[in-house]
Amino acid sequence: MLFNSFEFLLGFLPVAFVGFFWLAARSHFLAASWLTLASLFFYAWWNPAYVGLLLVSIVFNFVVGTAIGRSVAAEQGARARALVTFGIAADLLLLGYYKYADFFLSNLNAAVGSNIPLLHIVLPLGISFFTFTQIAFLVDTYQGKAREYRFVHYALFVTYFPHLIAGPILHHKEMMPQFAQDSTYRLNWENVAVGLTIFFIGLFKKTVIADGIAEYVGPVFSAYESGARLPLLDAWAGVIAYSFQLYFDFSAYSDMAIGLSLLFGVRLPLNFHSPYKAVNISELWQRWHMTLSRFLRDYLFIPLGGMRKSASRRYYALLVTFLLCGLWHGAGWTYVVFGALHGVYLCVNQAWRLMRKRRGWERPTPSWWGRLVGVGLTFIAWLVGLVFFRSDSLQGAQYILQGMAGAQGLVLPYRWLEKSGSFGQWLAANGVEFQYLPTFGGGSQLNLILLCFILVWLMPNTQQIMGGYRPALGLPGDVPTSGDRWWQWRPTRTWIAIGVLVAVWGMLSISELSEFIYFQF
Repeated sequence: MLFNSFEFLLGFLPVAFVGFFWLAARSHFLAASWLTLASLFFYAWWNPAYVGLLLVSIVFNFVVGTAIGRSVAAEQGARARALVTFGIAADLLLLGYYKYADFFLSNLNAAVGSNIPLLHIVLPLGISFFTFTQIAFLVDTYQGKAREYRFVHYALFVTYFPHLIAGPILHHKEMMPQFAQDSTYRLNWENVAVGLTIFFIGLFKKTVIADGIAEYVGPVFSAYESGARLPLLDAWAGVIAYSFQLYFDFSAYSDMAIGLSLLFGVRLPLNFHSPYKAVNISELWQRWHMTLSRFLRDYLFIPLGGMRKSASRRYYALLVTFLLCGLWHGAGWTYVVFGALHGVYLCVNQAWRLMRKRRGWERPTPSWWGRLVGVGLTFIAWLVGLVFFRSDSLQGAQYILQGMAGAQGLVLPYRWLEKSGSFGQWLAANGVEFQYLPTFGGGSQLNLILLCFILVWLMPNTQQIMGGYRPALGLPGDVPTSGDRWWQWRPTRTWIAIGVLVAVWGMLSISELSEFIYFQF
């Protein structure tokens, strides 16, 4: 079931919401049980067969986590270490089978010339997210940061539908105290108003902006397979369009998850915070899929020795971490290259920062032009990475990069010739090629790309607009929580009218079922 579907908006959500608070007035346990069952139904809407897999994973990790907690309490360190190792290994084997078995077999066939038939396994929705959530629980239990002996509460922690499919990746200590509070089970109309506003802002981002720009992406990334020429302008326009499609698609899901959870009185951790405003690639990853970056830092980068003083050790940890980050996103060599590329980016960034520190070039506050250059270079580096992230093959990615480098020539849209008068005729007479471009016509596409640039770099994000109500956990320092900025949301007639307009526009733009991009990971 998709957040951007009428089945969810008009069926599931009202029933889940009313049922939760009706039962909460009678029993917190029944309300938590209802929300758990509703979340399982939400998951089953996609494929009922995989509900069993989800439940087996939950029961297994609950049993192992309980045993780890008791071993830690009894100071049985060796037993606790063995249990946490066993639990993590089992979780990773399950994830590896469903996500990487065919990738391994296809590469084995190519390497040794065998003909082992592929398994053609259907990837269970959200398996990466609920697996990482439970691995974090096992490690936190081993470290004494978490302990859970109530199965219903643990099941709710894992299956909670606002985060189940595409994150954020949760920590037990973030969620369970909230589910234990009496205030969570009392209907709060402020939470309802703020939560619905955030949800419909996200819906607008998804159905109007992300889905609206998606049609300009496919032709560019399928050009290699179709044999279409990919001139410079087409290539750049397509990759930039994809960068905004991905940005607004994931931003939309993150907003909608936070808004939905707030309806039930629970605050999720912030997972997306204007990453394209980052001045370097390290900051971008601190703003993009923030809970995944946190997971990789805490459970991979630091254990690999990434916080040691040795620069070489840090570079090693960064490369390994982001190679695995790339593989986490998908079983394919394009994802491996994407991860490796970002590992190299981060090593270069670390080396640059170290050199600046040694030479005394660091400044407390970067200059405006320094920030501008940093943001521009970071965005260009990100675009190059996205070519591999989105391409179906390494050959297709290479084809697009060649187009971006101008190897396939420069062709301007024919409509520009019509509108530029004598100047256009002069350009055509001097060798500039004008054609009808199926991927970039230069009209509505250009306007939408320019609008995205304005929204991304010049406008406040959702959390900043709603910051006066602290809708998420872990709000950064640039989110004003006083609520006194003119552009911050308030329960006034003007803001209500804007909210209704955004909600109606977003709902009317639901033309067909369009999955969120991160569902495939």
